[in-house]
Amino acid sequence: MHQLTTPREEQPLPTSVTSTQDAALAIEILQLRARNEQLERALTSRAVIDQARGMVMALAPCSSDRAWGLLVEVSQHCNVKLRDVAAALVATTNDETLPAPVRRELSRALRRLHIADQR
Repeated sequence: MHQLTTPREEQPLPTSVTSTQDAALAIEILQLRARNEQLERALTSRAVIDQARGMVMALAPCSSDRAWGLLVEVSQHCNVKLRDVAAALVATTNDETLPAPVRRELSRALRRLHIADQR
């Protein structure tokens, strides 16, 4: 397969700016690279969050939206980013221990969900 562009490491920025157009182009390249890195991080985080959502749906049979809300609730009560809560939960599939604050909040949230379902 023919590659249209070379990897970022092989595309050096101009070392000298010869015109206003060159400066604008260099700024645009830097902005696009930063945006690309943000999107890559978001995609990676999203996949882990979706895996954790599936785990919650299996633990407490509930909808995808309720599982999302539960993860958000745990995140807020623990003051931990959602992606970090999700990553910790997914890591338990590799025999890693869930951090105590997250474990406590997850347990509480699952209990509240169970009680709400019984009503």
